[in-house]
Amino acid sequence: MKSGIVKVIAIIVVIVLGAFGGYKYYQDTQQAKAASSVQTVTAEKMNLKSIVSATGTIKPVNSVEVSSKITARIKTVLVKENEHVTEGQTVATLDGKDYEAKVEQAQYKVINTKSKYDREAYLYQIGAATKEEFEDAVYQYDTALSTLEVAQSDLAETVIVAPMDGYVVGEPQTPGTMAVQGVSNPTVIMRIADLSTKQIKAKVDETDIGSVRVGQNATFTVDAYPSTTFTARVSKISQTDVTSSWDTSSSSSSSSSVSVIYYYVTLDVDDPNNLLFPGMTAEVDVTTSEKNGVVSIPIATLKTNTQGTYVLLMQDDGTTKEQPVKTGIYSDEYVEIVEGLNEGDVVANTYKAKSSTGKSSSKSGGRPPGGMPRF
Repeated sequence: MKSGIVKVIAIIVVIVLGAFGGYKYYQDTQQAKAASSVQTVTAEKMNLKSIVSATGTIKPVNSVEVSSKITARIKTVLVKENEHVTEGQTVATLDGKDYEAKVEQAQYKVINTKSKYDREAYLYQIGAATKEEFEDAVYQYDTALSTLEVAQSDLAETVIVAPMDGYVVGEPQTPGTMAVQGVSNPTVIMRIADLSTKQIKAKVDETDIGSVRVGQNATFTVDAYPSTTFTARVSKISQTDVTSSWDTSSSSSSSSSVSVIYYYVTLDVDDPNNLLFPGMTAEVDVTTSEKNGVVSIPIATLKTNTQGTYVLLMQDDGTTKEQPVKTGIYSDEYVEIVEGLNEGDVVANTYKAKSSTGKSSSKSGGRPPGGMPRF
């Protein structure tokens, strides 16, 4: 009887041990499968560079539009496109016949009023003319002198000179063209630019402008030389957006229709070989921050929830845990980890939904505009 009971107990123990062993095997197998399906990356030290990208246009630092102060037909153009000119050099002349005639008339008027002035001055001195007659003669003579001065000045304006050293950029106007004076829309006879120094006027998105500082280094490329990388430095940051959308009194502002706000950033260009032409489009990368030898992981491994930013840190048993982290600078693909991870730590690189415990599921973090993680 006792031997039968012992046999039954032994059978039960064997069954229990077998069931437990099977369950353990199944559990280990599932964990192994789960671990093998998770992509992982290792936190490692690397050099990171944070950049702000923008598009701009090459332009000379110093340039001028040469126009006329008088209205006259262009008589001669003495320079050609791409020709170097020096300050004070005659570059064009205008037809001055009408102004020569005005000078002659003004000179005759001066002679006539001078004679009258001399006569009235003598008569006033001997008491034969009144003070009013003498003062009128003085006024007429002074007016004639002023008229002659203006006529001579206008005649001098028929000779167009270069206001600065530089190169003629673009085709000048042709002889026979009417050069019209004006304040708002004068006729541009030619353009002269100093091509030894150039700048880029770039448009930077408002989400990135806060990272840009005067003095920061930048690189850029142009379509004309796709394999060449040029360098530049930030020299000026505009304090108003490109459309002045904030100024409701400005007729050019239309804040209701503006969807993206941009600011102009000016960069001084290094072009020792004079390869760049005004008007070229430049794709600019401004280096806003740079660190060497910092613990980094791919941006794709970042997660966010209501508590902040975290990663899925791999455990020795193949499971993961949410590890809060503090981020630093961002590059295109990697992010600096200031706190929360050490070099060599392994993190999961896949999205995992949380178990249904009443908490919302986490989503993969990314690098939003401006370089800060979304929360």
